[in-house]
Amino acid sequence: MNAAGAESVMRSDAELEAHFDAVVGAEQRIEPRDWMPDAYRATLVRQIAQHAHSEIIGMQPEGNWLTRAPSLRRKAILLAKAQDEAGHGLYLYAAAETLGVDRAELTEKLVSGRQKYSSIFNYPTLTFADVGVIGWLVDGAAICNQVPLCRCSYGPYARAMVRVCKEESFHQRQGYELLMTLMRGTEGQRRMVQDAVDRWWWPSLMMFGPPDGDSPNTAQSMAWRIKRHTNDELRQRFVDMTVPQAEHLGVTLPDPALSWNEERGGWDFGEPDWSELKQVIKGQGPCNAERVERRRAAHEDGAWVREAALAYAAKQQKQRGTEK
Repeated sequence: MNAAGAESVMRSDAELEAHFDAVVGAEQRIEPRDWMPDAYRATLVRQIAQHAHSEIIGMQPEGNWLTRAPSLRRKAILLAKAQDEAGHGLYLYAAAETLGVDRAELTEKLVSGRQKYSSIFNYPTLTFADVGVIGWLVDGAAICNQVPLCRCSYGPYARAMVRVCKEESFHQRQGYELLMTLMRGTEGQRRMVQDAVDRWWWPSLMMFGPPDGDSPNTAQSMAWRIKRHTNDELRQRFVDMTVPQAEHLGVTLPDPALSWNEERGGWDFGEPDWSELKQVIKGQGPCNAERVERRRAAHEDGAWVREAALAYAAKQQKQRGTEK
């Protein structure tokens, strides 16, 4: 290619990027067939894949109680929630595929440890109260994090999040209702709820990611309108939302530094143990190995279903070709 041709290509790329920046800056959507920077695409693949993996892995902690739910009603609620989470994973894998990645490849990266999922799902569910606390705190944190994603600059991701957030809001209310029921019960049930809150509070705060100063991807993701708020902003919003709910519920949040800041109009709170978050992200949490191994086993056990589906699809295609 001569110098004039190279200059033309460079100018074309610059124009494409300028158009991309203008679309994002105007709060409009980028769609799969639109030109986008490679780094933008890679960031979306990483984030959407991690989100999809989290929905699928996230069925395990509560699924641990499906056979031990205390009533048929509670079992039905738990089954419905697990079904919703599987659907969320499906929506998100489909959104990732619009970026040119294969779902099977993403699953392989998950089970081989090359892609991550939310750190919160690496903690055990020791009692049935944990099911309620996950609904209240974990899904509550997810709502704070995910509602702004409905305005993400990438169209398929934003549209998927609309339904996900509606269902997550329902899950949060279900969890809170379960906890309210337990808190109206025996002293032992109330202690069980408080114990679960003590164990899940700090991991829930860490769901939003590291402090802004230690989050290298946040600034660029916000510039691209993938993220709308920083980790610390979302964490503060979650605390401000949750403290009055805890008071109404009758539980104590395990943070001695928690206090109302009149000047700021929000709640001050203590610093999570970021070294713990780093260990969990590295795969050294209480249940990391167990979660990934179960996902790997389920994937391998389901190979015959995928093979049968592909064979059936090939047969149908062949029949359609014959009819023509």
